[in-house]
Amino acid sequence: MPNTKQAKKRMVTDERRRIANKTMRSSMRTAVKKVLTAENADSAKAALPDAMKQVDKCAKKNILHDNAAARVKSRMARSIAKK
Repeated sequence: MPNTKQAKKRMVTDERRRIANKTMRSSMRTAVKKVLTAENADSAKAALPDAMKQVDKCAKKNILHDNAAARVKSRMARSIAKK
């Protein structure tokens, strides 16, 4: 447990940020899953812009590493090209 007042403050803000990051990461993963598991190419193409946007936002806020974001976006694009 924290000993100083500042450490207590940091615990509160860290928890707040952890929850916000978890929410954003979860919504990104859901958007990516919609693209990858789409039944046909049309529905995948419709879901792609939202998924790309979510991935870019996570990368911008350092929730996801830049290279990991690029890899996810590449996988989505390849999966649409296959369908």
